[in-house]
Amino acid sequence: MDTTTDAFLNGKVTAVQPAKGYRAGVDAVLLAACVPARSGESVLELGCGVGVASLCLSARVPSLDITGIEVQPDYAALAVANGVNAMMADLRALPEEVRNTQYHHVMANPPYFDRGTGSAAPNTGRDIAMAGDTPLRDWLVVAAKRLAPKGYFTLILRIERLPEVLSHLQGRLGSIIVRPICARAGQEPHLFLLQARHSGRAPFRLLSPLIIHDSTMHDADRENYTDRIRGVLRNGDALIITD
Repeated sequence: MDTTTDAFLNGKVTAVQPAKGYRAGVDAVLLAACVPARSGESVLELGCGVGVASLCLSARVPSLDITGIEVQPDYAALAVANGVNAMMADLRALPEEVRNTQYHHVMANPPYFDRGTGSAAPNTGRDIAMAGDTPLRDWLVVAAKRLAPKGYFTLILRIERLPEVLSHLQGRLGSIIVRPICARAGQEPHLFLLQARHSGRAPFRLLSPLIIHDSTMHDADRENYTDRIRGVLRNGDALIITD
């Protein structure tokens, strides 16, 4: 497998990734920034890929106990090489030590698309990462089961799948907060961040969109992230979902 070594958070994090196939980017960094973890807590990442989100979270919050689960052997091996405690496993058949553990936090960036509604990508690694054959319901059920009481689940996903996510979380997790993500002001959201809590009782909250770019159109000549997003992507700032 041909690989590249890529820098995140202005070089605070480096990760080896496949040159072709699924490659982690902004989404993984945003996910990591939203996890409200504190030093000494435990984190489970479902579908960790090569470990970029876990690495970014570790760079922001020291002394975390992070475990990654990845179904693709090549990606799991790269995650381990990148310094993540990753295990190659199907999330529907977790290793015993993971099944017997409850975590303060579970985070996930599940496949964006439903395999039943589209055609497969030509690259197998990308196809599994972007669609896969594990139903979204299974991701959410496993996440809820692995959370400790009062623990937090943090998710980033395509906006089209929000109704499905809310349906499967009903009765499993509470205090759900959703923050849509828009590329630019005035555009429709394309992604959303969600945070929910084990035993949470607060009412559902739908927040105003998080805006990624500070211009109304694409400008190829310069980086035009908003100050807030630039702080997350370049400095490793936390992204508190309710702010």
